[in-house]
Amino acid sequence: MSEGTFTALRTQLQEAATEFADGPGALEGILLGIVEDVDRAVREPLEIFPVCHHSPASALAMARRLREKQPKVVYLELCEDMAPLLTELRNCRLPVAVQAFATEVDGFPAEWSPLSVVAPITEASAEYQAIAYALDTPGVELVLVDRSSDHVYQWDARGTEDAGPADPDAPPAEEEAALHGDAVGVEIGDLRPRFAELEEHLLRHGRVRHWSEWWHQYVELPLGDSDHDTYRQVMLLIGSLFRRLAPGDPHRVRVDEDRERYMWTRMREHLAASGADAADCLYVCGAFHAASRVAEFGVDGTDTFEIGPRSATKWQHGLIPSSHAAIEAQFGLAAGSVSIAATQWAKNVGRTRVEPYRLTGQAGVKKTRARKTAAAVPVPSAVPPSDRLTGFLRQQPVLDPLDEAELLGWSVDIVRAARRAGYLASTADAIAVFETSILLAGMRDRAKPTPYDFQDAAVTCIEKDSVPGRRDVRRLVEIMMGGDRVGQVGYDALPPLARDVHDRLAPLNLRLQQRGVQRALLDMAAQPELGPCSDVLWMLKYLMPHGTARPIMGERRLGERPIQESWDLALGTHQRALIELGYEGVSIEQVLEQRLRRAAYGPQATAATVLAAVEDATLYLRGRRLPDELGTRALEVLSAERGVDGAPEVLRRVRRLLAYYRTSEPVLPPWIESFVKAGYAHYCTLLPTAFTDEDATVRQVAAMLGFLFSMEGLALSLGCDRTQLELAVAQSHPQDPSRTALLWAARTQLGHLSRADLRARCDELLANPLVVPAYPRYLSGFVHALEPVPSLTDFVVEAVSNAFGRLPDPVLLPWLPTLITTLRSSGTELAPLLIREAGRTFPGRLAALDEWVPPWRTRPQPQAAHPARHPDGNRPAALLAAHPATCDAVAGLLGCDGAWEPADPGPRGAALAGRYPETGVALEVLLSDA
Repeated sequence: MSEGTFTALRTQLQEAATEFADGPGALEGILLGIVEDVDRAVREPLEIFPVCHHSPASALAMARRLREKQPKVVYLELCEDMAPLLTELRNCRLPVAVQAFATEVDGFPAEWSPLSVVAPITEASAEYQAIAYALDTPGVELVLVDRSSDHVYQWDARGTEDAGPADPDAPPAEEEAALHGDAVGVEIGDLRPRFAELEEHLLRHGRVRHWSEWWHQYVELPLGDSDHDTYRQVMLLIGSLFRRLAPGDPHRVRVDEDRERYMWTRMREHLAASGADAADCLYVCGAFHAASRVAEFGVDGTDTFEIGPRSATKWQHGLIPSSHAAIEAQFGLAAGSVSIAATQWAKNVGRTRVEPYRLTGQAGVKKTRARKTAAAVPVPSAVPPSDRLTGFLRQQPVLDPLDEAELLGWSVDIVRAARRAGYLASTADAIAVFETSILLAGMRDRAKPTPYDFQDAAVTCIEKDSVPGRRDVRRLVEIMMGGDRVGQVGYDALPPLARDVHDRLAPLNLRLQQRGVQRALLDMAAQPELGPCSDVLWMLKYLMPHGTARPIMGERRLGERPIQESWDLALGTHQRALIELGYEGVSIEQVLEQRLRRAAYGPQATAATVLAAVEDATLYLRGRRLPDELGTRALEVLSAERGVDGAPEVLRRVRRLLAYYRTSEPVLPPWIESFVKAGYAHYCTLLPTAFTDEDATVRQVAAMLGFLFSMEGLALSLGCDRTQLELAVAQSHPQDPSRTALLWAARTQLGHLSRADLRARCDELLANPLVVPAYPRYLSGFVHALEPVPSLTDFVVEAVSNAFGRLPDPVLLPWLPTLITTLRSSGTELAPLLIREAGRTFPGRLAALDEWVPPWRTRPQPQAAHPARHPDGNRPAALLAAHPATCDAVAGLLGCDGAWEPADPGPRGAALAGRYPETGVALEVLLSDA
């Protein structure tokens, strides 16, 4: 191209800069620099095609240029490691996103995990036209030249990319907006001003509310019918303008320039390796990067840039479903802008008769033949394009005439949609929307209302006070204009795990790829083949987000297998989560085992979390290998713990696992025996400290005692010493009232404190006016004592009843709220025990209450000396002689056989009691209590 192509434009801009800036200076440098950037890009032998992401004008110009030029090599600005996935696009329904995913990081901070990079693709995008052309045209090579997914995180110190400010007027994103999650977005053709003042200036003078509307009005519509040279030069101009006016963020500038150096280095490497002619190649990139000033720019640029190695992180690649709302939310676009772009793309294709490229077999679309006229006469690259910028900048804006039929159809459709959504809309509202749209367009210097003008008019005229349904008018307009189209990844493009899940759930006869909730009914009694489906569903419930697989009827517990289940399935809605699950393994069993191991061996693992992993492994996975391994890990973690925070959870899970193994296994696993033995010694050691530790709660101390008392029989049989527990209780000296009551309960269980002494201490507390305000805390301790000593339930009911009976109203009424809040906050799990005991103790009828006498107030009458009492005063012997059946039962337990002898020395049972006086004393106590 000659040096004088843009001479006239340079002269005009120099004169304008001199006039408006009172002399040459910074403005002249910027304006002339823009022209230099455009001139440099158009003179490059390797044709640069600047694009804007999801721009119908870019897609239309790309389709037209590909049919004219028929390039043999297409260089595309996209992560180079995503190239193998592009052929799978034909098995999907757009929009979808190409994703690189890594769960285990090596070379990056652990808090960044998981790493995710996505590149969304829609049909109304220039990159899709290039991909479809290259994949379906024989002899054409598609080369991705942008940095790899690993370099995306290497070059970004924060682990995220700033996609620009979000639209403040955009409505809250729905569930579709979360399809990309918190992934780093790689946007092909990023074109938005990074200078906030410039964007504000453009929006104010363009009389629009957000950037998407400005682009649609002042760039998209004028370029929709322009020729290739005009489109190319205008896009280069815009890219250079935004680049030169961008703020000087050193990190952002360095990343942008390194990306350009990276891409040009890769392109020169490919040209040298393949021997391709630069004139037969096409470089598709964002307009922001097309107007580059780095030294590596062009096929004749320098080769000083060195591409660093990738980290040791193992990346997984796949396709995930995307949506218009997800793209808008991730890249800060206005709500509905991508849907409007899709509608504009369909209009452009129908108006210009340009035949777009589509992948063969995608969404049922057959491959169309290219136009012979376009393919037969390619544009020779030797002919330099003329200056089209001057004419484009001078021309008056084209005012499209008002299409009354189209606007009237919009107005009628929005009123119909509003009625279905619960609005009281009428024909008068349709007329008002029609007229208001024209009014707003006129106020904004537009002869034809745009979809954004119509949206504002509909909100003004229909949405009066509140939203009657779940959708407002703005959302209804978006749906009417094209809606939030959600893509889908086809079965053949799914990872092996996702395909395996679909195959194993096939007996349910459901459309699992369909979005929405579907009901599945499983009758395992009538159809045993549905049992494996139930196993898969329970594992999906554990691994997938909430709502993917939700049980309506049926539950899975240790030792139980339901015969009927009902499920709500939404695998199609959560397809992205299922695909990302496939990055972690080839089967859901493998992924579940990995996650259980990760939870058990993680740095934050506790004995409670490891026991939870043991229980989950037993519930969802077959065999004993993994539960035994994790159980051994739980023993190691428990031995290393120095706190009692997880004691309640440990007690609950150990009890459940013991009950399961005792009913389903012939012998207990060795690990749980070792766990009980080690836990007995461990909690005995920590008990005195826990009673006085301010950080330990009463519930945690009660759980420790519950473990010690409930596991005592098994622990003693395994070799533990009960003296250790007695010494631990004797060394405990709490000061808190609730812990003091808990200690009293423990001493009662050990036999160191009788019921009478415990009752006397409670009476002393009620009789002391200074202690009465703290009495609810004592009761709280007694309530928690029901965990280790459930036999005290009747005593706790007695203690509460005595308080209500003895305290006067001036003392009881202020004290009652404290009691209620204490029981609600710390005794909700044990309150049912008290309620059942109270229901058993108190009379069931109100009339019987006046004559009712509490059982704890009745005292047994003193009994006279029994006539069979032994002369030496041995009362146990006389007692056994009076009850020979009891004596025979005890003798049978001890292995003593024989019959009663009427001889003078007394019956044989009495002689037995004389040999074992402790047994006789115990029987006396039991009979006296009875």
